Amino acid sequence: MRKLISVLVMTALAATACGSEEKEEKPSAASSTTVTASAEPEKSSAAETPALWKFQATSLDGKPFDGSSLTGEPVVLWFWAPWCPTCQGEGPAVAATAKKYGDKVKFVGVAGLDKNKEQMDAFVSRTGTSNFVHLDDRTGELYKHFKVTSQSSYLLVNPDGGTHSAVGPLSESALSELIDQFAL
Repeated sequence: MRKLISVLVMTALAATACGSEEKEEKPSAASSTTVTASAEPEKSSAAETPALWKFQATSLDGKPFDGSSLTGEPVVLWFWAPWCPTCQGEGPAVAATAKKYGDKVKFVGVAGLDKNKEQMDAFVSRTGTSNFVHLDDRTGELYKHFKVTSQSSYLLVNPDGGTHSAVGPLSESALSELIDQFAL
């Protein structure tokens, strides 16, 4: 019995020692989105990019997009999928709201939950939302980064980095109210 207990204790110690090593995941070569996370606590320096905006992505039109460009801005992130009927119905209201706020609020669409870029492009065209940038999130990295689990979802961010989440469907007036209350 003593031998069995010794073996179990040694096995447990060996397993514990092996489990303490941290592994760094690297994005695959096919990924168009890179999210950078830091183990260090975030500093409150105005010159630093908050963790929320530490990502690199590619827009649906193939241009690089640096999340840090949104630092200090009021932002509406709209998470949608091309096959989502709610998203399709909201598209014209989101486009109108983006036009209404103009340069005062940045709108960014995050196209995810699908692998077909052509369907994403068709969605933007069909919904009239080409008046703001849409990010290609076929890998799902941005959905994960922003902890979004469904579409149609919104993340409103004020210039100080405060956030408010909302789930659609949202009308133009409902989205405007949320922007006025949480992003400006």
